[in-house]
Amino acid sequence: MPIDAEFLEILACPACKSELVLKGEDRLLCVACRRSYPVRDDIPVLLLDEATLEEEEARDVRAES
Repeated sequence: MPIDAEFLEILACPACKSELVLKGEDRLLCVACRRSYPVRDDIPVLLLDEATLEEEEARDVRAES
């Protein structure tokens, strides 16, 4: 079951308090600081230790190629 739209509207990035948008079905992306938070079992994990930066993900993919 995907995250409810009303619930998504009240969520905010724990780092910068900006809006989060659903990226695919398993990530929430901050529109301001570009941190990406996992969604596990339809529950957002909004912990800074679990977050990754979009730039880091792009670098990791390039390094694996």
